[in-house]
Amino acid sequence: MIIKKFVAKTEEEAVKNARVELGDGMVIMNVRIVKPGGFFGFFRRAQTEVTAAIEEVSDKVQTGVKPSSLPSYRPSDSQKQEIDLSAVRDVAMKMEDIGKKDREADKPKAAEVGKDPKEDTSGEDSSKAISEKLDSIHSLIEKQIKGEQGESAESGKEEKGGNKEDDEISKFLSLIADTLRDNEVEEKYVNSIVEEARHLRKPGVSIDYMLSGIYQRLILKFGEASTIEKNSPESEAILFLGPTGVGKTTTIAKIASRLVVQDKKRIALVTTDTYRVKAAEQLRTYADILNVPFRIVYVEDDMKSALKEFKNFDFVLVDTAGHSPKNDEQMGNQKQFIDLTKEAMKINVFLVLSVTTKYRDLKNIADTYSRFTDYRLIFTKLDETTTLGNMLNLKLHTGEDVSYVTNGQDVPDDIEVFDAQKTVRVLLGGKSSD
Repeated sequence: MIIKKFVAKTEEEAVKNARVELGDGMVIMNVRIVKPGGFFGFFRRAQTEVTAAIEEVSDKVQTGVKPSSLPSYRPSDSQKQEIDLSAVRDVAMKMEDIGKKDREADKPKAAEVGKDPKEDTSGEDSSKAISEKLDSIHSLIEKQIKGEQGESAESGKEEKGGNKEDDEISKFLSLIADTLRDNEVEEKYVNSIVEEARHLRKPGVSIDYMLSGIYQRLILKFGEASTIEKNSPESEAILFLGPTGVGKTTTIAKIASRLVVQDKKRIALVTTDTYRVKAAEQLRTYADILNVPFRIVYVEDDMKSALKEFKNFDFVLVDTAGHSPKNDEQMGNQKQFIDLTKEAMKINVFLVLSVTTKYRDLKNIADTYSRFTDYRLIFTKLDETTTLGNMLNLKLHTGEDVSYVTNGQDVPDDIEVFDAQKTVRVLLGGKSSD
């Protein structure tokens, strides 16, 4: 992949220069308003910097990729990146698969190659172009960060140029750290991420290479989403735990709707939340709409009876009362219900948390539940915050899988499977693709 930056007085002029040099097949990766200063040309006053990219055609690309999907542009030696991109043949073979789901979801808003920049007034297209660029080199970066191509970078830099490069990279890493802090990522995790990025520093390595490396490492830290799947014929109980007010009942309704309508599964709804009559009635209403059975559990015998009654169902979704992690008696009661359910059938537990909660409180809640059960994470209320650092903080603190996120009150629409790429783009200063 050829990645170049073009600086001009206006965005239109910079894009025009990029198209002249790279050809019509180029993709706009990023558009930035240049600020005062001298760092890497980013901060020149009253100018716009456009980062553009185009796939380099490799003679070693294997068959199986449509010729029309590869640009015809061949750069001169002076235009090639300073890192070895020989693995582009591997990327080309997977271009149609990598990030396909993400791009299809964003298709109505996706940036068009060669689109007139004057038509974009919101910056949304630039964000999409960044995600497409990062998606397309997903496999390549994974190999690079493992060191398979680290030795291929140029090393014959002049001493003066090397010092300038070190200064630029240091400032770049500082910008990354500040962006993560702005997203409320814990300082120890910020330092760890920046320190890992320093290992990507080698003579001749570009800023774009390092940015892609950071992006990929953060995705790997989040890992794949762990969702509800039917892998065996036996019935499975799914318990939803968490404090009051995080949206457990609404989240259960969203998941139940998808299991019934989309996946055609037989489910039953159970609630142990007898503290809030409104929550039980709300879940009963959803059960009536979905035409599924519903039970209220007051004591252990009620739970035994409900589980026995629903033993031939695919899933039994259990709403639990929200308790303070400081209330040992109430937390003990929840543990008893969990243990009782484990004896009756296969069990999965989700800890539902609001991303708007302070990290110190999130950590305390997660630690409390960790004492008596394993769980997967669901984050709610993404629509009520502009920072997603708590998602990374809690993932790294607990090591548990993130499964779903919710971004509103509408049932069943405002829920989706956790998307690490989308979250990392926001953490690194990009816009959400929603």
